[in-house]
Amino acid sequence: MPKPTLKMLAIDLGASSGRGMIGEFDGKKLSLRENHRFPNDPVNISGAFMWDILRIFHEIKKSLGNCANSEDCDISTIGIDTWGVDFGLLDKTGLLLENPYHYRDKRTDNIEFEAYKRIPKHELYKINGLQYLPFNTIYQLLALSAKRPHAFENAETLLMTPDLLNYFLTGAKKTEYTIASTSALLDAKKRTWAKELFSPMGIPEKLFTEIVPPGNILGGLLPDVLKEVGNLPAQVVNVASHDTGSAIAAVPASGDAFVYISSGTWSLMGTEAKEPIINEKSARYDFTNEGGVANTIRVLKNVAGLWLEQESKRQWEREGEKNTFNELTEMAIRAKPLGCLIDVDSPEFVSPGDMPGRIREFCRRTAQHIPQNKGEVVRCIFDSLALAYKRTLACIEELQGEKTPFIHVVGGGTKESLLCQFTADACGVPVYAGPVEATALGNIAVQMMAKKEISSLAEARKIIADSFEVVCYEPKNTSIWDDAFERYEKIINIK
Repeated sequence: MPKPTLKMLAIDLGASSGRGMIGEFDGKKLSLRENHRFPNDPVNISGAFMWDILRIFHEIKKSLGNCANSEDCDISTIGIDTWGVDFGLLDKTGLLLENPYHYRDKRTDNIEFEAYKRIPKHELYKINGLQYLPFNTIYQLLALSAKRPHAFENAETLLMTPDLLNYFLTGAKKTEYTIASTSALLDAKKRTWAKELFSPMGIPEKLFTEIVPPGNILGGLLPDVLKEVGNLPAQVVNVASHDTGSAIAAVPASGDAFVYISSGTWSLMGTEAKEPIINEKSARYDFTNEGGVANTIRVLKNVAGLWLEQESKRQWEREGEKNTFNELTEMAIRAKPLGCLIDVDSPEFVSPGDMPGRIREFCRRTAQHIPQNKGEVVRCIFDSLALAYKRTLACIEELQGEKTPFIHVVGGGTKESLLCQFTADACGVPVYAGPVEATALGNIAVQMMAKKEISSLAEARKIIADSFEVVCYEPKNTSIWDDAFERYEKIINIK
């Protein structure tokens, strides 16, 4: 008799959109289909840039309702993954005090100067092992403590974004390990809250909840939620709730030694390790150590990703010119190769706004050709990203002490075939691209592990490799990229 198909719901929330994805596992292969998709538009209000968390929760309930009122009413589990670092504050009665701030809000601009007065940078890195990013939770909380200390007066609990949404569904207040590891408040080696960091940064220790591993089962949906969405006896699972943690869990690689790029709004490039790599070199290269599934550590670098193209596209739309991403890629193909380059991680490219204008200004300031049209702007972005990957790969190889035979690219960026080819060309190694839906698949994989349907991360990766297409890009014309890399390094140093 055939084994019954196991159904699960992954709620995958990105910085610009969210969706519910039904995963079905027949004992051998895994499939995915969408049951709900919605925009995730942040809101500017009174000078603050914030997430519309209640609208997000409303859309999650729509996804649940779509399950309850269809043939998917038999889903067994639900898992939520989101971006990292952001959080909500609850009062003593469990009510949300205010909408969570967006990590791109300007309140943490130049916050490092105040932070390092309180805890020197090298001491902080020894504990949390995280690359400095101004929007890490620790700096958001420092800004809150310095600029709006009254916000802590009524706050009883802090929950990271996916934990907050899980709380809305179940009433359980827990902090999942992979999302906690993005906060810069976790001891990377002990894998517990680094309580010695709280007081110097003006952060109340009482706000923080128990840390639980991916695969922890939180429980069923609250009666009020069931009343609204319909009968749905599924249990909510703490998946790898940091979206990159879920994406890396779905890398269809065998063995322990591989380099990945989780490509989307951000490019997260790194390797998987058993223990954190925290030393002088990793600090100098500004590498981060974040939690992964099955007690792994994601040793990686946050590299600016397709945000640069996405925000450029939004700017052109604001100017009344609409193009699809495929059309922009076609324009980039026709542009001169490596005509101008930018430091994709320069602070001026972090905030929303006129991205093409900032790219042109960077090129002007560094005495390069100034991109004149959309194709040249997008080509500049793709060329520069590929060279940033080449630079990061060299750092990874030095930290590992061995050469990388290939790179796995997963996530939405795998659809940008031009960038995948440039990555292979620049890095001089084959690039294996796919699956596109890595984050949802990693989310589903942890749900399967929580249900004891599969026993290991290696088994999950084998199932994903057998179920979804992976495209190989072989390197071509590597010499022109080697020449361009020398120019790229000089541009970074003189900017």
